[in-house]
Amino acid sequence: MDVKRYRLYLDEAGDHVYSRNEDNVVSRYLGITGVIVENDYYKKVIHPDFTEFKERHFPHNPDEPVILHRKELINKKGPFWRLLDPAKERAFNDDFLVTLKKYDFKLLTVVIDKNAHVKRYGNIALHPYHYCVVALLERYCGFLNYYNAKGDVMAESRGGREDMQLKEAYQNVWESGTNFRKPEFFQNSLTTKEIKIQPKSANVTGLQIADILAYPCRMELLHAKGKVDSPGGSYGQQLCKAVAEKYNRHLYNGRIDGYGKIFLT
Repeated sequence: MDVKRYRLYLDEAGDHVYSRNEDNVVSRYLGITGVIVENDYYKKVIHPDFTEFKERHFPHNPDEPVILHRKELINKKGPFWRLLDPAKERAFNDDFLVTLKKYDFKLLTVVIDKNAHVKRYGNIALHPYHYCVVALLERYCGFLNYYNAKGDVMAESRGGREDMQLKEAYQNVWESGTNFRKPEFFQNSLTTKEIKIQPKSANVTGLQIADILAYPCRMELLHAKGKVDSPGGSYGQQLCKAVAEKYNRHLYNGRIDGYGKIFLT
């Protein structure tokens, strides 16, 4: 029997350093969203379909692929100048919702209250980005182990020093486990002790989807926890609704809290 292979694509929303600005949502709360996709399905369905989707709205030279990035889309910069036309923006937004909804993938979102964490643990507080990644790996490997599957992890590059820290944090989980899981739990499901890191220019479909979902998913979770008054803008809420059924959940009672949506302090 062939073992299914998966990949977890990661992207963040918010600041990954500690800050004294407790009233600023961007500074206080870091969110990381992960998209879990089966490799064969990704290659045969998601990547080619997503490439066609981008070509429909942003015709381009195949040698210079358009790479979706939330901030550039919002600001309508670079190849996204076409979105300055309200009709084209509506068409893109509607098509993107349909495109996301039809794909088969699992979703994870973890958010950390950095101020609460550093007050709680002081000098031994974990790096917020790494703490979130540990929480994601525990859920991801739980998913893989349940289905007797294997997988790896890919994140977008954040710079030399940050990338090295992330690699070390991932390798530490592989070698030493966590407070809740032994090393074997991770080694049995992860295919490599090294996380894969790619630059934005690599045109990785999974990373582009994670990039666009990271911010609205973070805001939705913060609103559900009573940390912000609004779950975000209208379109962000539509994105969250489109992927709502894709969240990882408890296999028997269907619970999402703590499985697909994780809030850390």
